[in-house]
Amino acid sequence: MLSLINKLSKKQKIIFGSLGAVLLVVIVALVVPPIRERLAYRWDELTTRIYFAVAPPEKSVFVPVKPAATVEIATLPAPTPTIEATPVPTSGPTSTPTVEPTPLPDLAELDKVPYIDQHGLWNYCAPSNLAMQLTFWGWTGKRTDIGAVVKPMDLDKNVMPYELADYVNAITDYKAIVRMGGTEDVIKKVVAAGFPVLVEKGVYFPEATRGRVSWMGHYNIVLGYDDAKKQFITHDSFLPDGKFKRFSYDELKQQWRAFDYTFLIVYPQDKWDALALALGPYADETESYTLAQTIATDEIGRLTGVDHFFALFNRGTNLVKQQDFTGAAAVYDQAYQFYASLPEQIRPYRMTWYQTGPYFAYYYAGRYQDVVNLATTTLASTNEPYLEESYYWRALAETMIGQRDLAIKDLCTSLTDHPNFPPSVSALKDLGGSTCK
Repeated sequence: MLSLINKLSKKQKIIFGSLGAVLLVVIVALVVPPIRERLAYRWDELTTRIYFAVAPPEKSVFVPVKPAATVEIATLPAPTPTIEATPVPTSGPTSTPTVEPTPLPDLAELDKVPYIDQHGLWNYCAPSNLAMQLTFWGWTGKRTDIGAVVKPMDLDKNVMPYELADYVNAITDYKAIVRMGGTEDVIKKVVAAGFPVLVEKGVYFPEATRGRVSWMGHYNIVLGYDDAKKQFITHDSFLPDGKFKRFSYDELKQQWRAFDYTFLIVYPQDKWDALALALGPYADETESYTLAQTIATDEIGRLTGVDHFFALFNRGTNLVKQQDFTGAAAVYDQAYQFYASLPEQIRPYRMTWYQTGPYFAYYYAGRYQDVVNLATTTLASTNEPYLEESYYWRALAETMIGQRDLAIKDLCTSLTDHPNFPPSVSALKDLGGSTCK
């Protein structure tokens, strides 16, 4: 080899040496984790930009195959249970206290809630926020302990509130409840009683890969409030100044609306009575659906723009929770029809990344092709469709319309995105014990 190199001209030696240096850099890049991860991120950024340039997700609109007849939101009949929907885990006692809590102070802040950011790991908002709640009560685990269970694949794009509650109830010594239809007043009562509150909200953030602002889901921990300034005190795991970040009551409400005012509370078992007293009617999970329904119906009649879409979507979600799937499907139809009229730049195209109510509604209303089409539209909204719920629901609908092979493929993809995802494991067994290759 040395004799061969010696025979090369000076110019050839320079070229040969340069190629060797490039090869060495590539080898080092592939071996050293931080460099490898940085290159992978840049590659992902490039491919995402190309994908979105070709297929901008905000331009894609789901159109129901057979929209239900238009219904008057305010006069929908009271829902009646028709079929047991699954999977929608529920948890928590339902007793409602009769003693009226003491008057609220004008200022309350839980100063011992630890701040845990979500950075250094991909999309770690949910594990980081739940870790804050748990650690407040004395839990000694880490955010990665939670992430290993609720998002075993790093690129999983969403963790739902019920998954967080399931983690708490199944794995820790604490309990968790999820409620909908929350209000400024109930959050203040719960915080004043000594319980941090996790809220799910929608925000318009800059997209790193596209250099533009778009809507996405996020979690915050509410740990205080200040009536004099009309502000909530939160920990925001994403923002650089996220520790004790303040949001006005109106700003948080506007962001919270996109998720039907959903909130999650972690508590030691022996503190349920104190929490129930602060919750009032929200101590009963079913009652919270009724309260959420009232809010959504009111907001449909008075809000405009994207907030009107959120209110319609919330009304559909409330009906799903009450198992009126046909009524829910009709309202979701209206929501999607209105969505198409929104300016592209504000369309919340990630909506069904985070909320699967429409899948429940269309599936249990027997509208299987709408399930397939909605899931396909949702999965096409990203070049990395790591959305196990969408694959799961599309598989259920494909099964019902006789596309068994496609259903098995989707279920296997779902299990690749989220290993051991219980609904997909169960559905695969229902298809004759089929296995993934």
